[in-house]
Amino acid sequence: MPTHRKTAVLLLNLGGPERQEEVEPFLRNLFSDRQIIRLGPALLQRPIARLIARRRAPASRANYARIGGGSPIRRITTEQAAALEHGLAGEGDFMVRPCMRYWHPNADETIATIRDQEARRVIALPLYPHYSVATTGSSLLDLRRAVRRHAPALELLEIRSWPEQPDYIRCLAARVREGLACFGEEKVQVVYSAHSLPKKFIDEGDPYVDELQATIRALERQTGVPGILCYQSRSGPVEWLAPSTPDTLRDLARQGCRNILMVPISFVSDHVETLYEIDILYRDMARELGMRLESTRALNSDPLFISCLRQMVLAALHQDIS
Repeated sequence: MPTHRKTAVLLLNLGGPERQEEVEPFLRNLFSDRQIIRLGPALLQRPIARLIARRRAPASRANYARIGGGSPIRRITTEQAAALEHGLAGEGDFMVRPCMRYWHPNADETIATIRDQEARRVIALPLYPHYSVATTGSSLLDLRRAVRRHAPALELLEIRSWPEQPDYIRCLAARVREGLACFGEEKVQVVYSAHSLPKKFIDEGDPYVDELQATIRALERQTGVPGILCYQSRSGPVEWLAPSTPDTLRDLARQGCRNILMVPISFVSDHVETLYEIDILYRDMARELGMRLESTRALNSDPLFISCLRQMVLAALHQDIS
């Protein structure tokens, strides 16, 4: 049933620097978040974050330079928002906007904008299928604070996670079949690579790994092809989830594997993790180990993925109305 209240749907994502000069301030925002990492006492978090960002910026800038100079995540999320807004036409008065955690447009900017456009209700839709306190949790906390500051009368509905959403799984399955077809009749090892987290998060009850496994089980019921899970994008002197993606590649090479299809299971949009780490760094590493590595395409604005987002928005509204 169409809704007649103006509803803003916010696509929550990480954000990323679009130009080289934005890399250091982006990293500074990232390392200032105590939901991800605690850098000494709270009063020292920002000063230490500035030091870390300054030290890591040169290497990070070089990585972004390899993919065109900056992250495409804002552009892609904006495209997803436009497609979803089009898909919701006829269901009510919707506006769909990107909302980034560590770059622009951030929660404060986005909430101020939708307030000025007289939205009465907000649906927070994280583009992280699997809940973690470090991703969805941090984004939702930041959004709640922005609502309290700028538009306390707004009704806020939150979608927590969606690891087994049917169209999401169907979209992933299509990507896997497409990727396997690249190898013809050759034997292929499917490798699911997810963004890593400090192990202590899982020890403290974070459901991230359980939800990853739920996605993999649902996906493999459709494809009939088993795979192995590993973790990429880790840094810093803490214990991270294992096995790492580089360690997994080395282990597969020792076992005589020759072909790998890598599925970026926790990413729905292209970013530095897919375009640089997987498509350049890990592909080159696999080649040096005597293996061929191909990756599945990101979901980005695939119509089936947009259908997934649309269904979640309408389900959240139905639950609110009922």
